[in-house]
Amino acid sequence: MHFPSRSSSRPTTDFLREALFNLLGPQTDRSFLDLFAGSGSVGLEAASRGAKQIVFVEKSGKLIGVLRENVSLCGCSEQARIIHDGVASALCVLYDQPGRFDVIFADPPYGQGFIGETLGALRNCPVIREGGILVLQHSVREPLPELPKPWLVADQRKYGENLLTFIRMDGA
Repeated sequence: MHFPSRSSSRPTTDFLREALFNLLGPQTDRSFLDLFAGSGSVGLEAASRGAKQIVFVEKSGKLIGVLRENVSLCGCSEQARIIHDGVASALCVLYDQPGRFDVIFADPPYGQGFIGETLGALRNCPVIREGGILVLQHSVREPLPELPKPWLVADQRKYGENLLTFIRMDGA
């Protein structure tokens, strides 16, 4: 797996990735959306655990090449789709297409207001199956905005300065 050199990106650590998938359980036959995908490590982990479809969304021109290379190196090009666009635009494109996701993972840059924007985009273009789950990786210093009903925080785990917040999207 390759990671960008001298990048401002903050890849999800091996420890956090392992914790995430231990909490999510098996990914067999699930569809997985990786927002702010970066190098693709989280979506590729989902593929290695049996996800049937993985969609990666990454806006950075510097990271998109690394992401494409990693998808190819991991041999999951058949089940992967890469969208080079911002999250809000990509969600609207996905909303207009058939199929919804079982799991959405979002790891936006910390401290830049992307959590609220991401939740708003998901509310406007809901691409998750009823009963699906959204996992936000964010800083402990970033409060979660109020969630629209019927979304609810199902679990939240702290790992150092990071939070994994699991949001149930019932009725989405």
